[in-house]
Amino acid sequence: MIKPTALHKGDRVAVVAPAGAPVKEHLMQGVKVLEEMGIEVMIGRYVFDVEEHGVGMDRKRVADLHAAFFDPSIRGIFCANGGFGSSRIAPMLDYERIADNPKVFWGYSDITYLLNAVQKLSGLTTYHGPMVASDLNDEQRTEETLSSFQALFHGEAQVYDSSYSSLNVISDGTGEGHLVGGNITLLTNGLGTPYQVDAEGAILLLEDVGEPAFKIDMMLTHLQQAGVFDGVQGVVIGNFQVEPDEYARIHRVLQDFFARASFPVVENFSIGHCQPNYSVPLGVQAKLTTSLPRLLIESGVR
Repeated sequence: MIKPTALHKGDRVAVVAPAGAPVKEHLMQGVKVLEEMGIEVMIGRYVFDVEEHGVGMDRKRVADLHAAFFDPSIRGIFCANGGFGSSRIAPMLDYERIADNPKVFWGYSDITYLLNAVQKLSGLTTYHGPMVASDLNDEQRTEETLSSFQALFHGEAQVYDSSYSSLNVISDGTGEGHLVGGNITLLTNGLGTPYQVDAEGAILLLEDVGEPAFKIDMMLTHLQQAGVFDGVQGVVIGNFQVEPDEYARIHRVLQDFFARASFPVVENFSIGHCQPNYSVPLGVQAKLTTSLPRLLIESGVR
């Protein structure tokens, strides 16, 4: 994997919106938070465009992404929020040039499609992490979420254990491999495409938002029948952002699905559509253990 250079105070970063325009007030609140970290923020030219979805809008989103990746003064790229449509622009990206211009690329939710596409086709480490408008606005952000960004300023390994959230073991064991994954819906949508998640020998991260238990069961089954779990070395279950009664049903689905897993499975990581929302680098080596539930992740920057 290609690791981007760690950020330093004074560096310039770009905010882009590949999956839809953010609420301007929320974005500017998030931008202020980034600036308070000591970095300069450039907002993409088309971030606030809200015209009808179509080829024209897709081209604008690609233009903002390419401009950010290919501008040598930009050291990191942060997505504003999720939404939909990232899958449409994946075939339009210049992955070879992205590989020649490695830099932090950060987001989650619908951005999962691009995180995996860039990681797979450019060989670049990407970050599943809280987004500028949806997670850093004045109503949502927490100090714990903000702490996630510190991983970009140093090259130290990350450790996620029960001091962050109460981790629950579904399947015992120890697994090591590169960390991949993200939103289950987007991972399922990518099956059969050039952007399908490569989970062979990997630790697989799964999270989603507002999906009922029966849909989680359907998507897990789809991933399984497509062979995604065949070579998996461990599964990290993030947040599902549903009501407690629905999560109880999802928990039963997870227990039944992974009952005979030959690899470790641990749930209740505060990763995804939640606060706090902790970031994790994708593409780097990770180790998942259950004797003491813990995820150890190599740094995503150098």
